[in-house]
Amino acid sequence: MKNNIYKIYLGILVLIPIVLVILPADFFDSGETICFSVMFFDKQCYACGITRSIQHLIHLDFLTAYSYNKLSVIIFPLLMMSYYSEVKRIFNKIRI
Repeated sequence: MKNNIYKIYLGILVLIPIVLVILPADFFDSGETICFSVMFFDKQCYACGITRSIQHLIHLDFLTAYSYNKLSVIIFPLLMMSYYSEVKRIFNKIRI
């Protein structure tokens, strides 16, 4: 039973980047913000625009990504390393 849950989790982890690549780069560009800092204090935080920025980085649109959030060039590689280590960890649990 536990092994099946890990397989489903691994399937979802593999599916997420595929879906993000299929979605257009500007998919998250419109819409209302859900940032508490913007909603309550009308001031952007350091994470504002990171979702849009990462989506543009996935599609290799570096200038637009940098314009949304300058920290994305640091966060994206860290996010990829974290993602890879999680997939590897779950894969090893299934294999054992």
